[in-house]
Amino acid sequence: MKRVRNINPLILIIGASLIIVLALALIYILNQSEQNKNEDVIEELPELQPVGMDAEPDAEGWRSLFNGHTLDGWEITNFGPQGPVNVRDSSIILNFGDGSTGVNWTGDFPVINYEISLEAMRIDGHDIFSGITFPVEDSHATFIIGGWAGSVVGISSIDGLDASENFTSTRMAFDTGRWYNIRLRVDEEAITGYIDDEQVVYVPMGKHNIHLRSGTSLSTPLGLVSWSTTAALRNIKFRIRS
Repeated sequence: MKRVRNINPLILIIGASLIIVLALALIYILNQSEQNKNEDVIEELPELQPVGMDAEPDAEGWRSLFNGHTLDGWEITNFGPQGPVNVRDSSIILNFGDGSTGVNWTGDFPVINYEISLEAMRIDGHDIFSGITFPVEDSHATFIIGGWAGSVVGISSIDGLDASENFTSTRMAFDTGRWYNIRLRVDEEAITGYIDDEQVVYVPMGKHNIHLRSGTSLSTPLGLVSWSTTAALRNIKFRIRS
């Protein structure tokens, strides 16, 4: 029977110490690598541009309402059962919720003689993928895109009637995954709405009672919503008309 050789305790202590030193060195290297990675991400973030009235107008007078990276100037509208809202790929993503999901503008905004423009896309779902609640002097209304099972376009509300019921109502087919250019003009003559530069609504001023649909007051003074639908919004901007 072989005799078990006794190991010098000093050797055991030295070996254990070396293992601890190597482990600490490895932890340090991993931490430094992660820190460098985070610093690279921070350095890659672009300078965030001002939005709203603080933004510099372009040659055509448009000012940005969305910097493409954060919700600066916006707050998530607390409808209650709304879905998550996040920023991804230079777009505001309004995720599927139980009813409305949206954001509303927190800064100054004109109430007449202005235009607002944005691009909107339905990612998933079969209902409103762009609802723009907007001021009309001392009142508000909502420009509905793709409502009532996905096809209704119009203004809510006119003379007590929803977009699905009043004279602005029309039906259009919208493709999931396609961007649509939405533009709305509010001036002393009329409310005029466009989709891909085609006029789709026209409401003359002074001839109709323009007001908010019940349950949409949380979106004032300017709000963007989807309804039981995941939507993406980008290139959000406005300009003041002389």
